[in-house]
Amino acid sequence: MADLGEAKWYVVHTYSGYENKVMTDLEKMVENRGMQDLIQDIKIPTEIVTEITKDGSEKQVERKLFPGYVMIKMIVTDDSWYVVRNTRGCTGFVGPASKPVPLTDKEVEKFGVEKRTVELSYAVGDNVTIVDGPLTGFTGIVNEIDVENNNVRVTISMFGRETPVELELNQIGLVED
Repeated sequence: MADLGEAKWYVVHTYSGYENKVMTDLEKMVENRGMQDLIQDIKIPTEIVTEITKDGSEKQVERKLFPGYVMIKMIVTDDSWYVVRNTRGCTGFVGPASKPVPLTDKEVEKFGVEKRTVELSYAVGDNVTIVDGPLTGFTGIVNEIDVENNNVRVTISMFGRETPVELELNQIGLVED
């Protein structure tokens, strides 16, 4: 079989409340038809929120970020498109005239659909250089690293003062000796 390219994330519209059913039905069909190479992952983005109940107590609830939508990582072929499109509860792909349009890398990251592992060449206390953004060229010391939010806090010396700045993880690099 010819290489069909890389799988991308697509958004599928479902009847409201059918997201989990569509996901489980699709997973079963992929399994039964041996299409794991074409339809690689199915997700319903959720967030944990704290709700206050009538009696005043708090409880953690998982809530769908996009009710009525399911995210699918797949390679679009006639077969994979047909399987998704003909799943009960699924009304079609998000895109013009139901033509699947893949999510951009930035959207995938923003929606938290795919967890990316980040390998850092620096740690707290290291001397680093800012390699991107308006402060390019400044050097400083790493104070705090927040991988989950893609942030790093660095103290730089600006106008003779120690100034903390918040940057994205990929905006700094280790100072080369």
